[in-house]
Amino acid sequence: MTRLNTRGGWSEGMRLIVRCVRPSRRHLKKLTAFEKKTGWRYSVTATNIRHLWGIVGSHQVQFLDALHRDHAEVEDRIRTGKAMGLHNLPSSSWQVNTGWMLAANLAADLDAWLRLLTLHDSEDLADAEPDTMRLRLYHLSARLARHARRRCLRIERTWPWASAFTTSWSRLTQLPAVT
Repeated sequence: MTRLNTRGGWSEGMRLIVRCVRPSRRHLKKLTAFEKKTGWRYSVTATNIRHLWGIVGSHQVQFLDALHRDHAEVEDRIRTGKAMGLHNLPSSSWQVNTGWMLAANLAADLDAWLRLLTLHDSEDLADAEPDTMRLRLYHLSARLARHARRRCLRIERTWPWASAFTTSWSRLTQLPAVT
């Protein structure tokens, strides 16, 4: 539902979009008293977007709701970037922090591409947090050995995520080379 906001002190033409959904089990602890009473979970978005120029239907409530919900994915990427090292900058030097930010953004991009290209069908790793990915895949308990003039990566058989790593590695090596 949407209504024009008539409260004082708000910008002219401000609309409130209220979205109500049935709460999942993980949201039950965080419900307000009103939400517990009604049985619905509410999220409110305040926007002054009337329409986007040249996009048919952009004035409708469903479009604006989808636009704001899609922005949550951007916020999730920012949260992931902070977990990959952007939360704390290591130095008071601008040059050192610039290098740190480039490395942290590169790590976040590589993490996102790895998930997209190799872990898309893995239920527990496709949407895992960076800490979980570090524990399960990035901190690999293995040994690099040489045999017959070739390098071999020997992974401990009892490691619980060995099959996920080997599947991911084989998918990465099968990707066509960029020319």
